[in-house]
Amino acid sequence: MSENLDLVRSICAAWERGDFSSSDWASDDVQFMVADGSGRGTWTGKAAMAKGAHRWLSAWEAYRMDVEEYREVDAARVLVLCRFRGRAKTTGFGVTHEGAGRFELHQGKVTRIVGYLDRDHAFADLGLKE
Repeated sequence: MSENLDLVRSICAAWERGDFSSSDWASDDVQFMVADGSGRGTWTGKAAMAKGAHRWLSAWEAYRMDVEEYREVDAARVLVLCRFRGRAKTTGFGVTHEGAGRFELHQGKVTRIVGYLDRDHAFADLGLKE
């Protein structure tokens, strides 16, 4: 198992527990992007990433992410297939998405995270087939 995969697993393990407090794993100029859904946006830097993540999380009650699979795409990218669950605060509806997260890494730090609510969108962006 690669060091990049180990790092992504540790990040996601914290997120699965609902712990989004650390950014030690991120480069100072990390880019955080939500690629689809109503929360689309791009944020650059640790403080902006935290703001973007807060914006996303604040729309949900009982938000949960469960990892289903980790895939090393290449030496610098890890794709995480996950299931997002929550209850939208505005509508009260329970929502489940089979989504994904793409982590890009360089020299032991995450340089970019792209979150997808639509797993097919993640595969298409990477030129992969499920």
